[in-house]
Amino acid sequence: MRRSLPVVLVSAMLALRVGTVSGKECHGVTFPEQTQVQTSPLTLNGLGLRQATILKVNVYVAALYVAQQSADANAILAANTPKQLVLHFVRDVHSTDLKEAWEEGFEHNAKAQLPALKERIAQLQAWMVDMQSGQQLTFTHTPGAGIEVDVNGTVQGTIAGDDFATAFLAIWLGPKPPNPPLKTGLLGGACD
Repeated sequence: MRRSLPVVLVSAMLALRVGTVSGKECHGVTFPEQTQVQTSPLTLNGLGLRQATILKVNVYVAALYVAQQSADANAILAANTPKQLVLHFVRDVHSTDLKEAWEEGFEHNAKAQLPALKERIAQLQAWMVDMQSGQQLTFTHTPGAGIEVDVNGTVQGTIAGDDFATAFLAIWLGPKPPNPPLKTGLLGGACD
């Protein structure tokens, strides 16, 4: 029996996994194992699910990319290396809710720094828009520059300062994350 060339090539590609992108999945959202920030390759550290209210409503799946994988939140926050946090929304979220979440996150995880961060937090909030299911917010920390804010594929700008970047990432990796399983997932644990 003679096989056609396309069938043989597809079979060979599947067997060798040629052309496939490796990734990890959480609640139906898949992220690649690696990404690149300028010339720095970053590896997926973990995925976490943000749940809100007592009803545990799924809001977004977060992916944390780092230069060196770690299960130690303090080590990740202290590392003077590029990092990227991607929030993939699994439901519609109003910009007001995002702004309130940022305020609460900074209050819970960087309270002592709030006076120095106030204007930069206001800038972050000014860039927030209503997010639809399937859209993404991407926050890329470049040491010495700050955090670049990308709203669904459109770069809004960069918020200056490594201090801001650390305080911002502490919203998820600090002592009081939005929900503990989210932090656990970002640190390489199970995505619940």
